[in-house]
Amino acid sequence: MNDMEVAKPIRVMIVDDSAFMRKVLHGIISSDPQLQVCGEARDGRDALAQLEKLRPDVISMDINMPHMDGLEATEVIMSSNPHPVLIVSSESREGADVTLKALQLGAIDFVPKPSSGIDFDMTSVKDELCRKLKMAAKVRVVRTAARSVSNQKSGSSNANGTSGQQPHAAGLPRPTADAGHRGAGKFPIVVVASSTGGPATLMKFVPEFPADFPGAIIVVQHMPGNFTAQFSKQLAEVSEIKVKEAEAGEIVVPSQLYVCPGSHHLRVSTTGRIVLDDGPRISGYKPCADLTLESAVAYCGANAVAVVLTGMGNDGSKGVQMVNAAGGHVIAQDESTAVIFGMPQEAIKTGAVHQVLPIDAIYAAIEKRVMANTFARAGALQ
Repeated sequence: MNDMEVAKPIRVMIVDDSAFMRKVLHGIISSDPQLQVCGEARDGRDALAQLEKLRPDVISMDINMPHMDGLEATEVIMSSNPHPVLIVSSESREGADVTLKALQLGAIDFVPKPSSGIDFDMTSVKDELCRKLKMAAKVRVVRTAARSVSNQKSGSSNANGTSGQQPHAAGLPRPTADAGHRGAGKFPIVVVASSTGGPATLMKFVPEFPADFPGAIIVVQHMPGNFTAQFSKQLAEVSEIKVKEAEAGEIVVPSQLYVCPGSHHLRVSTTGRIVLDDGPRISGYKPCADLTLESAVAYCGANAVAVVLTGMGNDGSKGVQMVNAAGGHVIAQDESTAVIFGMPQEAIKTGAVHQVLPIDAIYAAIEKRVMANTFARAGALQ
């Protein structure tokens, strides 16, 4: 790649029914030297008509528009002519609902649109908007209607085509002699960490858990606090297992999936209760999956299972090492099915990951591990 190609700006198409908002967005995006507005559309229908001609690298998509709204436009784009879509929407409860639906249809991420929509307010989200447009432009998008058959292969192999446990990284703590006994007699806890691309992935993954799954599942999804309650409801609508947003003080039980509130960190106490912490970000994350993984290990030891799914950054990479050291099991989503391979890749680099699997194979691996632990626990209690 030559210097001119490196400096080539990211082409952005703005889709919004408000002429004023298009002007504001145009000004914000054009102020970043790495971004270039290649065109504008006044609704979803107009965006589809211009897509081939403009060939944008990323699309800024409003939701509430006449003729064809952002949801329908996103669905058509991601099923017929995939392009990275960044949703720009309201933070209201209604906005949370439709924004999550857009993410489930294949949109990469979203930027909450201030309710007043005035120039000053939009300027306040400039950094987040430009950062997420740049990130979305790098994503390898796929049609949401169907994945490649090559991505649906059996999960017995990791990303390198080999099977079995990966070697420990140098200096990584190995399980102690009593690690397998710590948490003995307690049911398994599966902690699932995800970020960018997580909502759509979780909507596909969570329904695989049966209603009588013999462990508890805790989902730590990087998402604003006013979105996780609605996301929990949407997961519950498509799942057999019970799904709820976690509440402080409740007892963790098997056959239940808890979604960590986006406004808090979540720990499992040594007595098996949910502890919510509204403190500052940890390593840049709130909620922080590392914290939840650490507490799961403290509670159930070798019965802890860590699953790291799609996302930017390295949240989970410290926690998986704790799970591994305690004799638990660690699974990472493979690159071929992850929207963003950042979090799984960082976890894999630690050497603590036992299996690297496509999303369709992860539940079976969890079930195999959890059932083995459940039988062992039943035998120990006899």
